Amino acid sequence: MYVSSVLAITVTDKANKLAQENIIIDSHIDVPYRLEEKWVDVTKATEDGDFDYPRAKQGGLNAPFMSIYIPASLDNSANSTKLADKLIDYVEAIVGRAPDKFAIANSTTEVEQQFAKGLISLPLGMENGSPIQGDLANLQHFYERGIRYITLAHSQANHIADSSYDLRRKWKGLSPFGKELVAEMNKVGVLIDISHVSDAAFYQALEISKTPVIASHSSLRAFTPGFERNMDDDMIKALGKNGGVIQINFGSTFVTKRANVWSKKRSADQKKAAEELGKDSDEFKSFSTKYAEENPLPYATLDSVLDHIDHVVKLIGIDHVGIGSDFDGVGDSLPTDLKDVSAYPNLIQGLLNRGYSDAHIIQILSGNFMRVWKANEDYAAKH
Repeated sequence: MYVSSVLAITVTDKANKLAQENIIIDSHIDVPYRLEEKWVDVTKATEDGDFDYPRAKQGGLNAPFMSIYIPASLDNSANSTKLADKLIDYVEAIVGRAPDKFAIANSTTEVEQQFAKGLISLPLGMENGSPIQGDLANLQHFYERGIRYITLAHSQANHIADSSYDLRRKWKGLSPFGKELVAEMNKVGVLIDISHVSDAAFYQALEISKTPVIASHSSLRAFTPGFERNMDDDMIKALGKNGGVIQINFGSTFVTKRANVWSKKRSADQKKAAEELGKDSDEFKSFSTKYAEENPLPYATLDSVLDHIDHVVKLIGIDHVGIGSDFDGVGDSLPTDLKDVSAYPNLIQGLLNRGYSDAHIIQILSGNFMRVWKANEDYAAKH
């Protein structure tokens, strides 16, 4: 049923219609931290970045989760909580500037209501649970501020869980507080996001959670051997049994072995050069510029991303896959034909070309994620 498309993408009216007439949830877009680094008014067209209102409307995007991203460097610091509140303020400011275009979304019902009004919903997810600070009162605080999922850890082990990037494996999975937090997130109605965590933390979170979990922006290890940040087939099968959903990350280094190997080599070469030249030296800056020119990233393609979706569908069925692009979070590493939020019709056309039905495409665009979100809402309402 699902066959690879090899022709250059030509977007049909049907693909554009599917994009414009259905809810599209992208569960991970890093607009708030982009604004922290350099303020721009995304309610209007912007010269850089991957997201703004005109491009979102063009692509049909109407429910992007705004990532409240907290760098691991702020772990175990009160500044992580301060930054989380500040980034939520930014999202509220976007809505305040253009209430005719955007609205915060705290529930599946609000997403549906705001879609009917032609508004772009901005639900919130927290990337890195560091701002919880080991205090369940902070979980309630951030729920009240709109946070509807928490990525338990980021690039290092924090007080909640081990990270897939951190080889020390401090907790051998979840910390004692992390186990308590997972249970409490279920009761409050905050989705458990297992992107970034170690394999052990993933399995422990699944064992404790009474609700389906999400991987908000992960891809598949089958295509990137040895890259633990992605999920292997056994994890995907366990996620399916849990009823959860994996939201595919678009970044080239997440979806192809070639780009992933390139990224590892670049990191090693830059680390060596920084040690030899000094990371703040003009020589190192010159090295970095020259390196990028002489060793360009081998970009993934739209087909690369579609291959990941196909793999999940073949492994555990259509009900457990969606979109978590990581727009504004992976820099200049996005695949050809998926360069910004105007490109969802390209993805839809690719799915049509591979034989996916309209109903299955709608599941990928938002239906699967909405099911999981609703299941978490229903559980919290009873507890």
